[in-house]
Amino acid sequence: MVPSAIIVFLVLIFLFMAIKILNEYERGVIFRLGRVIDHKGPGLIILIPIIDRMVRVSLRTVVMDVPPQDVITRDNVSVKVNAVIYFRVMDPTKAVIEVENFLYATSQLAQTTLRSVCGQSELDDLLSEREKINMELQEILDRHTDPWGVKVSMVEVKHIDLPQEMQRAIARQAEAERERRAKIINAEGEYQAATRLTEAATIMAQEPTALQLRFLQTLVEVSAEKNSTTIFPVPIDLLEPFVRARKESQEAKS
Repeated sequence: MVPSAIIVFLVLIFLFMAIKILNEYERGVIFRLGRVIDHKGPGLIILIPIIDRMVRVSLRTVVMDVPPQDVITRDNVSVKVNAVIYFRVMDPTKAVIEVENFLYATSQLAQTTLRSVCGQSELDDLLSEREKINMELQEILDRHTDPWGVKVSMVEVKHIDLPQEMQRAIARQAEAERERRAKIINAEGEYQAATRLTEAATIMAQEPTALQLRFLQTLVEVSAEKNSTTIFPVPIDLLEPFVRARKESQEAKS
């Protein structure tokens, strides 16, 4: 009875050590007596106990946060920059045998690359051309992680922390830019108004009747206001038709 129990126990241990199940997103790198033979999965994997050893590798996309890095830009401004990187394992065998810990190695590489790329850029480029910097970071990281069987698909700069004095300087610069644009727009409006007034004056000089009609229209507009008394100088040109008609009437009688 006792030997049978021992045999059953040994069989269970053998099955536990020999049978492995891998999920759809996992692969197992098989080492046989220290030598890589292949990577297998997903599904049921049978190993030779004691002889075979399996290392699990996930093929899912890893989202890794890069801690804030102290960076001095090319125009000598000290800032803190952090980012997030998206990568996944494309070759499980390389990810196991080419680097000791591909997660830690990718994180350290991302930190140094972030400091290097941002340090070669000026502050204005860092703030306005973030997409260009993201692409440059992605290309550099992907090139260096390719021998590890890792594919960096995306890098995004998340936040750029500026010193307080630099934030105030940027705010003053933005305010001055808005004032400049407002003055240019105001000057352009004044120029257009002066141009239109010059054209109107030229037309009225050619047609005196138009000037009289404009004067009468102004009187109508002023009379609509609830003022007690309004004094308007009457131009002589407005009375000229009446004076001419009176002279012609007197000449006809004589």
